[in-house]
Amino acid sequence: MESLTTNKINAISHNKTWLFVPATRVDRIEKAFASGADAVIVDLEDAVAKQDKAEARDALKSYYDEQNLEQTYRPIWLRINKAGSEEFFKDIVLCQKMPNLAGVLLAKAEQVADIESVHQLTGLPVIALIESAIGLYQIDSMAKAVGLVAFSYGFLDLCNDLQVQVGTPSAEIVANQIRYQLILTSKVHQLSPPIDTIYPDFKDGVGLSNRVNLWSQMGMAGTLCIHPKQVEIVHQALKPTDRELAFATRVIEEYEKSGQAVFKIDGEMVDAPVIARSRQLLDR
Repeated sequence: MESLTTNKINAISHNKTWLFVPATRVDRIEKAFASGADAVIVDLEDAVAKQDKAEARDALKSYYDEQNLEQTYRPIWLRINKAGSEEFFKDIVLCQKMPNLAGVLLAKAEQVADIESVHQLTGLPVIALIESAIGLYQIDSMAKAVGLVAFSYGFLDLCNDLQVQVGTPSAEIVANQIRYQLILTSKVHQLSPPIDTIYPDFKDGVGLSNRVNLWSQMGMAGTLCIHPKQVEIVHQALKPTDRELAFATRVIEEYEKSGQAVFKIDGEMVDAPVIARSRQLLDR
């Protein structure tokens, strides 16, 4: 299990766009991939009413069988219901019938035991969604859970629990504090960098681009998306400028040619952190 999890940590770090599809509309999975999404999350939690969850599970299992996903890997993740709930155990049974899923997003994660039980029962890697004050408080202990590969968070749910007023400057301060805590904890425990929360206004491309610039500059790995239109906007926002690429190229060329640890490019001092950042940019 350990090597599987390590491989998954490395793999998901390259996923920038995680597009939600309601489990009641499995026909949208193909459209989601056609949008260019790096990973698709089939949602069995908030996007599906309780009375529709059983039918949604059946539809997803039929899709899994029809697409022969037992033999063909695709980056399809399943968001399941909160650990301990009646629907949670039904979701686990479904996951056991679909062992070649990419992994599981555990809604409202709050305990190490919940994450480890999902991993042990399904054999799948887990992304923990932090959506409550208790979950945020427990991230350091949850980061040690066997099977965990990354954190993400539901900011609207957190705001409700913390009594933060959404859409205010204060909310942005809280959001950045949450990002920082998740980034630091993920780094210390050698998880994939965290995945940013959804940007709810899918018609606001400028706002989304600004949000992408924010979390990417902070060191997060990607973002949750709620509409196919958001996928291309995210990818475009993450592209380095020609100037940035040219500078990084010159840094690496000079470093490999001279072997010097410190040198100047266009009057700018270049040292080990700049070299490492340039290499990361070119690798990406």
